[in-house]
Amino acid sequence: MPPVSDDSSRSPLAILQEVFGYTAFRGQQQAIVDHVTAGHDALVLMPTGGGKSLCYQVPAIARHRAGKGVTIVVSPLIALMHDQVGALEEVGVHAAFLNSTLSLEDTQRIEREMMAGRMVMLYAAPERVTNLRFQAQLASLHERGLLSLFAIDEAHCVSQWGHDFREDYLQLSMLHERFPDVPRLALTATADDHTRADMIERLQLQDARVFISSFDRPNIRYTLVEKDNPRQQLLRFIRDEHDGDAGIVYCQSRRKVEETADWLNQQGLTALPYHAGLDAKVRQRHQDRFLREDGIVMVATVAFGMGIDKPDVRFVAHLDLPKNIEGYYQETGRAGRDGGDADAWLTYGLADVVNQRRMIDESPAADDFKRIQRGKLDALLALAEAHDCRRVRLLSYFGEESQPCGNCDNCLRPPATWDGTDAARKLLSCIYRFWQHGQQRFGAGHLIDVLRGKETDKVQQYGHQSLSTFGVGADLSENQWRAVLRQLIALGHVVAEGEYNTLALTESARAVLKGEVQLTLREAAEAPRRSKAGKGAGKPAAPADLTGDALARFADLRAWRAEVAREHNLPAYIVFNDATLADMARVAPQTLGELGQISGVGVKKLQAYGEQILRVLKP
Repeated sequence: MPPVSDDSSRSPLAILQEVFGYTAFRGQQQAIVDHVTAGHDALVLMPTGGGKSLCYQVPAIARHRAGKGVTIVVSPLIALMHDQVGALEEVGVHAAFLNSTLSLEDTQRIEREMMAGRMVMLYAAPERVTNLRFQAQLASLHERGLLSLFAIDEAHCVSQWGHDFREDYLQLSMLHERFPDVPRLALTATADDHTRADMIERLQLQDARVFISSFDRPNIRYTLVEKDNPRQQLLRFIRDEHDGDAGIVYCQSRRKVEETADWLNQQGLTALPYHAGLDAKVRQRHQDRFLREDGIVMVATVAFGMGIDKPDVRFVAHLDLPKNIEGYYQETGRAGRDGGDADAWLTYGLADVVNQRRMIDESPAADDFKRIQRGKLDALLALAEAHDCRRVRLLSYFGEESQPCGNCDNCLRPPATWDGTDAARKLLSCIYRFWQHGQQRFGAGHLIDVLRGKETDKVQQYGHQSLSTFGVGADLSENQWRAVLRQLIALGHVVAEGEYNTLALTESARAVLKGEVQLTLREAAEAPRRSKAGKGAGKPAAPADLTGDALARFADLRAWRAEVAREHNLPAYIVFNDATLADMARVAPQTLGELGQISGVGVKKLQAYGEQILRVLKP
């Protein structure tokens, strides 16, 4: 039986200050923590970097100190388990994980600790939590009053409508059925209305209080550009704005991941590939390097990233269009978790739009599922083609009203727009003439050749030089016509079908052809470059407000932290994050008491590292 501590040490605010070194909760954290600590169920939607972990870690500590035993944290992510447990042990909280990386001896040792009730938190994957042996262990804990709380992380995985459905999550409803008096806290960073409703139903959270935090991440700049030699665009973006920074580049296919990583290395960057087809040991080695080293660019499929707590990721780039806004938001949210400036950069083109629509249409899913996925893709395309504030559109998707941010590409440099109604009618008419002429459909390349009046072999083969639309678009370039076509597909007036992506009109095209709809289209524009004056190549950026002696102290503290991290085999940010080191460098405390006032310095870390830090800071 765990020892029961006095009331003052069980106060959530006291735990926040003593254990984690923070003086106050942020946003809705206080309300969530109080609600869960009191033994009530909750569903929490909070953006990545918003402090979700504290929403279950503080109640777990408070309830354990009250003698209520162990909190079970359900997570699908081995990387998150390792990092969270390492961070908790650093601040003096007894935690462990059970997963496939452990030996039988280690597994049995951890199970004994859990069954004795001495452990505060145990992280486990859903398939372990729901297996019969583990369920029997939970039942034994429950009988002895030592099963404190279930925290279900990444809870959107339970929903078929979500962007990361995992079948193992469906069985988690058994937790409520078998242990109805044990509170449950489900957490996710991303969920639209369909996914929220699914989580509530499938996890039986109908009586749970729902907490929805703002989805705004004001420190992230959103930039979406039209594809034009995407590798070079990516390289220019990294070199101009993020030289020496840690970042993630997402690609759709494994092959593209490896080719892109190889190419970036050839250009002098340090890039590592990550996808599910790599050997598990290689994936782990690459992930460890990304977490522990500065300036690594991880090129990955979406198999990488969920549960990665690295706070100083300065950019997330997409070389392919994601499937929906939830996936895009979740992936971009891995940047700037420390609150510092970060970029979400995406390049997309006509082929991305066509491929995403085709994948939905050709999937074996039910019609209802396809319909909802098309709607999600349409919302993402509307974001990509928007003339107005990206952030307003993004937040609106999650039901949140906002004002123009002044920080996205459209706000910083409003895109040029033009009345594309006439051009759209010419393009749609040409597709119609193809069908009228020979009841055949053609792809984008041939369509544009006909519009621009190019007498290619294919044009002559099908007699399309005789069409009334031949040459009517000679005033626009090939790239301009591709942009028009991309936007017409995004707006739903044209569809690309079949293996060869042949083009057909939709019902809504009729109104455009009749001139009943006016179309304002955007012209392509590159994002402005953000200056990083004073940053040396290959060196991570220091906080902009640090100068002179403070900047030197920050560099010394980072060097000290790197040594400690190596000794403890931990990512450096788990020892202290950059924001805490920057505060130390700024304030330059000279006593343990002064150091203990720095945000992020809890009692355990003060005891473990205080004297060392003071030596580093000594004038």
